[in-house]
Amino acid sequence: MLSKLGKLRESFKKFIDSVVDTATTLLIPKEKLYEALEEFKLELISRDVAFEAAEDIANKIKELIEEKKIRDKKTLVKTLREIISSYFESAGRIDILELAKTRKPLKIVFMGVNGVGKTTSIAKVAVYLREHGHRPLMIAADTFRAAAQEQLKKHSEKTGIPVFMGKYGADPASVAYDGISYAQNRGFDVVLIDTAGRMHTDVDLVNELRKIMKVVKPDLKLLVVDALTGNDAIEQARFFNDAVGVDGFIVTKYDAYEEGGVPISLVYVLKKPIVFIGTGQDYRDLKPFNHLEYLDKVLPQED
Repeated sequence: MLSKLGKLRESFKKFIDSVVDTATTLLIPKEKLYEALEEFKLELISRDVAFEAAEDIANKIKELIEEKKIRDKKTLVKTLREIISSYFESAGRIDILELAKTRKPLKIVFMGVNGVGKTTSIAKVAVYLREHGHRPLMIAADTFRAAAQEQLKKHSEKTGIPVFMGKYGADPASVAYDGISYAQNRGFDVVLIDTAGRMHTDVDLVNELRKIMKVVKPDLKLLVVDALTGNDAIEQARFFNDAVGVDGFIVTKYDAYEEGGVPISLVYVLKKPIVFIGTGQDYRDLKPFNHLEYLDKVLPQED
């Protein structure tokens, strides 16, 4: 089994090796260069890099080589790093701990289809916040599935972080509103609101989410996506962003993800940052996403 993000790293290495000779200098006929760039673009797409992003990377590299601004392996790797880094920088950054200092209670709504690890991610974020001195309250506003509420209750029992429960079938927006009032009256400074995770094409889900957003007026709308679903994660992101808006992402199963392209696709297509990555099963297996660490893993060294 390859290491995390290993397939994307292999694709970058393959392209670099195809256009750089053994003396590390770019001495390649134009026709062969165009052929290598086309192959590179297809390789990126096969690694879950969105078509638009893969095309942008290939076109920029082609232009810079033609302008003789890239002459060797070192500048090629450096340029690739700069291009991809610019996508993450343009998407901005969200620091939940900074936000929690000024907005009390900080209201975070979590969205995502069933099976992506949304409820577990809520518990992980709650633990992360508690470990940084905050008092989080989880709110079970997914009243569509009794199992979702039970799941959050189990996480509450395991972590010791309280959960505000609504009745099964109750209006989700009303449960969220009551949960926020409860938090304000009892000194909780962050509320983490779970929402229904039916198929993302479900019209009822969209209307329900819109109502929750209107009532709650969240400080953050986080979409949870599963890295292993590849391009479907991007389609889910497009859908939720168009329907109710997305401020940032939590990418789960990151520790088992070999293809590598989902982070690039999310920030390039949606122009929104990745806030956290899920790195395992434990409640502490959640890390703030660092795009420089990501680039170190997917790109070969410059020298």
